[in-house]
Amino acid sequence: MVVPSDTLPNETSYRTKNEIFQLDCLEFMRHWVGDNIDIIVTSPPYNLHKHYSKYKDNKEREDYISWMETVARESVRLMKDSGSFFLNMGGKPSDPWLAFDIAKEFSRYYHLQNVIHWIKHISIPKDAATLENGLNGDISFGHFKPINTNTYLNQCQEYIFHFAKTDKIQLDKLAIGVPYQHKSNVTRWKEKRDLRDRGNVWFIKYENKQGAAEPILHPALFPEKLPYLCVKLHGIKPDTLVYDPFMGIGTTAIACLRLGVDYIGTEIDKKYIDIANQRIEKRKMELVQKPLL
Repeated sequence: MVVPSDTLPNETSYRTKNEIFQLDCLEFMRHWVGDNIDIIVTSPPYNLHKHYSKYKDNKEREDYISWMETVARESVRLMKDSGSFFLNMGGKPSDPWLAFDIAKEFSRYYHLQNVIHWIKHISIPKDAATLENGLNGDISFGHFKPINTNTYLNQCQEYIFHFAKTDKIQLDKLAIGVPYQHKSNVTRWKEKRDLRDRGNVWFIKYENKQGAAEPILHPALFPEKLPYLCVKLHGIKPDTLVYDPFMGIGTTAIACLRLGVDYIGTEIDKKYIDIANQRIEKRKMELVQKPLL
């Protein structure tokens, strides 16, 4: 369902779940009543002159930082005291401080609990080989956009800043845990199962890169696994509600469908909302035919 921006929904309308509102996120958040959002997970425009359909991704640096500070200030009112805000930020190599400057603005309203590194591409040398991994030569995984300069290195990672209202938020770390490579550690650490904390370095590949047939529908699409892992890490309860202020073409909503949790989103561009709703309906059919959990 698309709720048009020229008819601002009342507070009752905002209580509806599993919808994407065609609204600026600040307008939406200023009219939200209550603090019932469990998780916010989002990837805002990075101010890198991306060619979005409607949004102009070319603010002055200080204006962009000020805008993101407002997003932080307005969002904190919506969050439960036990809530988590996962902010995915990238940047350009000529301005490596921008992501940290944004995080600093958020820290005026939130506690920075974790800094997660989303690895988009990694090269593993053959000297990392073990009997367990069977590596027999140098190998690379993932995708990155090459930088044609000798001044800067290729950008193979982005940040996921995990913010919370306090520093006491307990996470469900083993919900996204990984098996121990050396099984002796299961006994050594007296674990009840072969599962350990994933840590703060996540390798997540793009689904639609490296020759995939699916057309590029959005200039800054992030992988479904990113919000999927964030929501699971926070922890899921029967009434969990996830909000994405910059919903784009619905990736966060699709991750929520996979996890069986409710979502709500905002997006200023009707074109992207239409694509999102098509993708959501497609995923619903896929889940009916073959559940992913």
